[in-house]
Amino acid sequence: MTQNRNKLIDLFIGNISNSVVHKILEKAIDDRDIWQRYEKESITSWKIAKKYREKINPVYSSLPEKDIRYIKTKVINKVESELTLRISKGYENISLDLIEELVDKILKEINIT
Repeated sequence: MTQNRNKLIDLFIGNISNSVVHKILEKAIDDRDIWQRYEKESITSWKIAKKYREKINPVYSSLPEKDIRYIKTKVINKVESELTLRISKGYENISLDLIEELVDKILKEINIT
């Protein structure tokens, strides 16, 4: 069970990270067509993450504090890494300051904290 749970947590982290990355990219882009693609990708990843969340633990109960810290740290690191990579590729107007705020907001919405 632990092995499956860890796999579910890793898949959850990947999807939440992707959702946060695309939310930040949405805010950095002025082009409506590109913005809409980022929004769609963010929503899709969030919905998938929500399904994984439901499989990890009862939905209406909070995860153990150890898991919450682990998830939050991993998500922040993945998002920061991805956005830094995109900045090095020439993406502009990306605000790394939004990462922790958005991660907290999304984790609260999805009932992690």
